[in-house]
Amino acid sequence: MQTSVFVFAYDLVDEGYGRVLDTVRERAGANAVNLACSYHHARDVFPHNPRRKVRFLEGGACFFRPNLSRYTGLRIQPVVSRLTEDHDPLDRCIQEAEQRGMVVRAWTTNLHNTALGSQYPDCVLQNAFGDPYITCLCPANPDARAYLRALSADIASHGVQAILLESIGYHSFDHGYHHERSFVPLSPAIRFLLGLCFCAHCTARLSASGVNVAHVRQFVQTEVGKIFDGEPSAVEGLPVEWEALAPLADGELGALLDARCAIVTSLIAEITEAVSAVGSTQVIAMDMSGAAMGYATGLPIGAPAPMRAWEDGLDLPSAASACHGIAVLAYAREVSRVRADLDAYAHLLPADTPLTVGVRPMPPDCYSAAEMALKVALLRERGIASMDVYHYGLMRLHHLDWVGEAVRNMAC
Repeated sequence: MQTSVFVFAYDLVDEGYGRVLDTVRERAGANAVNLACSYHHARDVFPHNPRRKVRFLEGGACFFRPNLSRYTGLRIQPVVSRLTEDHDPLDRCIQEAEQRGMVVRAWTTNLHNTALGSQYPDCVLQNAFGDPYITCLCPANPDARAYLRALSADIASHGVQAILLESIGYHSFDHGYHHERSFVPLSPAIRFLLGLCFCAHCTARLSASGVNVAHVRQFVQTEVGKIFDGEPSAVEGLPVEWEALAPLADGELGALLDARCAIVTSLIAEITEAVSAVGSTQVIAMDMSGAAMGYATGLPIGAPAPMRAWEDGLDLPSAASACHGIAVLAYAREVSRVRADLDAYAHLLPADTPLTVGVRPMPPDCYSAAEMALKVALLRERGIASMDVYHYGLMRLHHLDWVGEAVRNMAC
């Protein structure tokens, strides 16, 4: 099982490429790193960074030097980080990693890009009332799709082992901006309806699939409008479950949800084709369900994580067939919960699907080396292709030791 650690270019530049790579190799037993090559806005605490303890990230930026010829004729152009002014962090990371017998995997946050959404507001998700959500480009938008094909092929041309595609589907109403507020009480079901995209490109593609988009849009406007007006809605108390929501709008909502999964699958397939044209880099689609359920507390409840992937427009079996593997996030403290989630993924995915599993060897998921050891043992038992450790810059360094101890013990 490969062990890879998520890192930012900030970590490498501030602490030194060699120092970071030596640290994750020696303390975590890692033989790979996942470098964020494009990333969203964030304010993060970096406990061991020698230059900044709190940093606001350059949102939507590329942390490598794009080959601009790959974007010729494209409407959306890359935003480039200031860290690339005197060198290419991706090339430098690859060079330093190769000297240590390590590999580099690229990590991208694709559609979740407020910088590009602000610059190209007609390329973003648009709710039933016509309001744009600038935090997320729409997976049906042809300009967004062309940009992501070019971006992924560009990164692959540097020789990374794999590209982990985070945020490759539809985002929810609640995700991604600063000071998100609603003083009108919105139930989970109403929030889900508010997150549905009705932009021109979604409308065209969904209509071509036989969905009565106008009927669904009117249904959403009516039911959400009741809540805005202080009136009761039959939708308000429904659980966000496929079986509960699919029959709405005379069954047309279920047809819409199916069709938008096909949109996301086709985007993954297009990116995979573009990457395969430039080399042997693997494309790994990430299901964010584990983070949606356990990110804040490490205590997810309810059905196993993959049972909510449809909320993001992700049909896991189809997505797996469109790329080279699936990445999932085991953001849970109890190893029994991680086991249940992995069982559910194994049941859904084709038997030969390589699985990357993200883990956090720190609170709220791990409070001791023993808890981390149980998870590493489980992933070994399940034949997981790669254990991806989140996140070098954001954790206390002694948590890397918990990973290394477990990895070394498993090797004995």
